[in-house]
Amino acid sequence: MTAIQTEVAKWQLQEAKQHFSEVVRKAHDDGPQIVTRHGKDVVVILDMEEYRQLKGKQPDFKEFLLSEPDWPEDLDFARDKSLPREVDLGW
Repeated sequence: MTAIQTEVAKWQLQEAKQHFSEVVRKAHDDGPQIVTRHGKDVVVILDMEEYRQLKGKQPDFKEFLLSEPDWPEDLDFARDKSLPREVDLGW
């Protein structure tokens, strides 16, 4: 893939379906390939490495909590510990 890309290739959907292997190869070698439907851009096919760079590492919720994030000082996590409480399950 080139470092500086001058023009992103555009493919009509039907053409992209007929030449899918070529579209994938070009996305890997030349950069993003745009697929259009009815003249409008609808999707972009990217090289996996480029996609990963755009997406970045996003921790799941468990990883987020275990990372001990900086919580605002005024955030109160206290809860009412009085048990039991009445819950109407509608049965």
